[in-house]
Amino acid sequence: MPIEQRGVDTIPDGERTSGPRDLVSILIGSNLCLGVIIFGWLPVSFGLGLWPAVTSVVAGTVVGTLLTAPLALVSLRTATNLSTSSGAQFGVRGRLVGSVVGLLLSLGYTALTLWIGGDVMVGVLARLIGLPANGASHALVYALLAGLTVVCAIYGYRLLLRLSKMLAVGMTVLLLLGLVAYAGDFTAAPPTGSTYLLGGFWPTWLLSAVAAGLSGPIAFITLLGDYTRYISPRRHSSRAVFVASCLGLLAGLLIPQLFGTFTALAADAALDYAGPLVAAAPFWYLVPLLLAASAGSVGNAGLMLYSMGLDLDAILPRVTRARATLVVAAVATAFVFLGHFAWDAQSAMTSFVLLLTAIGTPWAVITTIGYFRCGGRYDAEALQVYNRRAKGGVYWFRAGWNVPATVSWALGAAVGLAAVSTPLYEGPLLALTGGVDCSFVLSGIVGGVVYGMVGRGAAVAVLPPEPVLR
Repeated sequence: MPIEQRGVDTIPDGERTSGPRDLVSILIGSNLCLGVIIFGWLPVSFGLGLWPAVTSVVAGTVVGTLLTAPLALVSLRTATNLSTSSGAQFGVRGRLVGSVVGLLLSLGYTALTLWIGGDVMVGVLARLIGLPANGASHALVYALLAGLTVVCAIYGYRLLLRLSKMLAVGMTVLLLLGLVAYAGDFTAAPPTGSTYLLGGFWPTWLLSAVAAGLSGPIAFITLLGDYTRYISPRRHSSRAVFVASCLGLLAGLLIPQLFGTFTALAADAALDYAGPLVAAAPFWYLVPLLLAASAGSVGNAGLMLYSMGLDLDAILPRVTRARATLVVAAVATAFVFLGHFAWDAQSAMTSFVLLLTAIGTPWAVITTIGYFRCGGRYDAEALQVYNRRAKGGVYWFRAGWNVPATVSWALGAAVGLAAVSTPLYEGPLLALTGGVDCSFVLSGIVGGVVYGMVGRGAAVAVLPPEPVLR
């Protein structure tokens, strides 16, 4: 299989041979991994029992999916990734906002996936063959996972799609075996001695809905376009792609997250997930758990790293996608080591997802408004001006920036950060919301409303009607 040569340039229609089924496969297969499963542990670590944890995760995931899925239609029309496509709203230079947001999101989730996958692998190998659970073992396993991930990410979309299809089947079998393995220890009550993290039920439930539920789909606000740019609008309708996005996000996120909730309660995992998960596993499930930790982590982190390479390629057009992937892989691996040796798991995860959700939500809202405002019609050539180191075009605005859209995003992000509540930081607006984290709601509303009011004068490409399906 040849290495993918495409970066963030426009994909010719002849190469856009994927379809909605491929989109579902990649969203399900890539997410059946410990990097997503661990988000099901978060509500349990917050002090919630089975049904509060399940309802918060489901509610957050549904809301996040409805917000995120329409973004899949943008790259269906532009044939490039979402951060580059957002140049239609932010300007061909202003779309760097999306590239940076996407880079940060993918960086954090790549590190998280390799981190938890490596920790579980070391724990399993310690039980199976007596591998010392020390720093050297963790470093070796992290390096191995990172190396395999880099190979998959550099080969690109086709290899990752094939791997996701295999993982969709293989990981489903492993998770079903896991239900049997942990069923004997399962209890619906929260872990022994746990209390509500925020002191009360509803504030903690809402925190779980955002940190564990909403954050899953929000992680894909810049990723969906990496896959739908390979789907041709001449052969597949927008409706089919939207339905596939919703189905893939809901199934791909809820299945592993609810498995994480189930196993966290069975393992009585309050302050840590990897250790209790391995300790509670019956001996016969150790090999399946090892396979899930290794293969699943490589599949998920490979897609995240692939997206990171595209985002860095969009920021630095002179750098090839392959070289950009190697650079971001080194940074992500460094974050893995920090996650293991320097950070507290629960605090780091919660703070990371809440802060990036507050920053990313207004960008997603503005990009979605722009899609409906232009009727899904884009000038694909004008979107590539920055990548070609040129000037001009319908999306040039002011020196490549659409100031109203950029200001709208900045105001939304600022309000979101001021209303966020994390274990490491609490915003000043919490006094007005009764201590409840409403950051994603406020950031999205402020960003969208301001853009709706001040962005009406933005240029819209006048293009031929959408192609008619045959």
